[in-house]
Amino acid sequence: GEEGGLESPGWLVLCTLFQSPEEGWQLYTSAQAPDGKCICTAVIPAQSACARDGRSRELRQLMEKVQNVSQSMEVLELRTYRDLQYVRGMETLMRSLDARLRAADGSLSAKSFQELKDRMAELLPLSAVLEQYKADTRTVVRLREEVHNLSGSLAAIQEEMGAFGYEDLQQRVMALEARLHACAQKLGCGKLTGVSNPITIRAMGSRFGSWMTDTMAPSTDSRVWYMDGYYKGRRVLEFRTLGDFIKGQNFIQHLLPQPWAGTGHVVYNGSLFYNKYQSNVVVKYHFRSRSVLVQRSLPGAGYNNTFPYSWGGFSDMDFMVDESGLWAVYTTNQNAGNIVVSRLDPHTLEVVRSWDTGYPKRSAGEAFMICGVLYVTNSHLAGAKVYFAYFTNTSSYEYTDVPFHNQYSHISMLDYNPRERALYTWNNGHQVLYNVTLFHVISTAGDP
Repeated sequence: GEEGGLESPGWLVLCTLFQSPEEGWQLYTSAQAPDGKCICTAVIPAQSACARDGRSRELRQLMEKVQNVSQSMEVLELRTYRDLQYVRGMETLMRSLDARLRAADGSLSAKSFQELKDRMAELLPLSAVLEQYKADTRTVVRLREEVHNLSGSLAAIQEEMGAFGYEDLQQRVMALEARLHACAQKLGCGKLTGVSNPITIRAMGSRFGSWMTDTMAPSTDSRVWYMDGYYKGRRVLEFRTLGDFIKGQNFIQHLLPQPWAGTGHVVYNGSLFYNKYQSNVVVKYHFRSRSVLVQRSLPGAGYNNTFPYSWGGFSDMDFMVDESGLWAVYTTNQNAGNIVVSRLDPHTLEVVRSWDTGYPKRSAGEAFMICGVLYVTNSHLAGAKVYFAYFTNTSSYEYTDVPFHNQYSHISMLDYNPRERALYTWNNGHQVLYNVTLFHVISTAGDP
């Protein structure tokens, strides 16, 4: 529950967005976390102009696209409706507190009265949130009507196989996609407020290692990659599905041309990004072609246990992917051992921008990125919690207190997967998942 006695609702829709160039709008992987929260994932395609060739096929794709957008709108409408009910309840509580303040003025002690005023001040932003949710509800209704009208027009064109208004309809579909994309992104990200109880998937391998799924893949791709150890490893096991990983069957082996260091690897859009052993070189290895596409030195980055996490293990460089792309977490002598987070171009591995967080890396247990925010744990041992958050959008930080159960008492890998809204963990030879809860506050100053 929130401070002041507010209870959170029993539901929370968490939507993840990523681009799949060959797929249309899809909803998939509906599941339920142990605490009863509903988790769904939306896949949005890359926007691209249609060619004039093969009009029948293109029209059919447009029809399917409209249908998928309509389904996505239903999900957003449900979320907006439920959130609106929740916010209305909080608005009622705010009015109740206001009434209590007015009635109690003068009859309470100065300390009690100040405490009530402080609680009231914390609830004031909810009025603006309520108005925004009301506006979102109206937007969803209007977009659904547009989709319905567009679907009818496209059906008529498909029946006649004529070209009247074709480009105009195409532009309307693309504009509608862009608006829905922006809306879903707005509702999809948020601030980390909770980590679920651990879900142990398997106990396999040594004390240290990493395992992961592709952070940017279509729903049909459920492969799992497994990398045991942190020192001079080259063998990567690729399992066809999570079920196969649990059973230890249906896997192939990749032998990397260059060994890895640490456990901070990540799989992103079909490629493995890792730190080359005894160097500050980032390697991009493509699984399908079994080849290194690019490798590049990360300027000034420490390596070979110069600036590891608190558990050691050559964890100087840690690669991550969140909703906005590929990141590297490391440190340099110039930054006096403090954590540096850099946005990387996934094609060239060049640094796009860097931030000095001011947090000493040797004091961090592990770290992960969610929605452009770096979250740092204070330990890799029992009793660890998410202790520090650095916001790249504002270049600011805050200390947090988000506990989580470190069931096996020694975490050597902790990474967030934006596709699944989950934390992947290697904990003392156990492969473990955590679901996360994100809280989103809508800006009262307009769209960001």
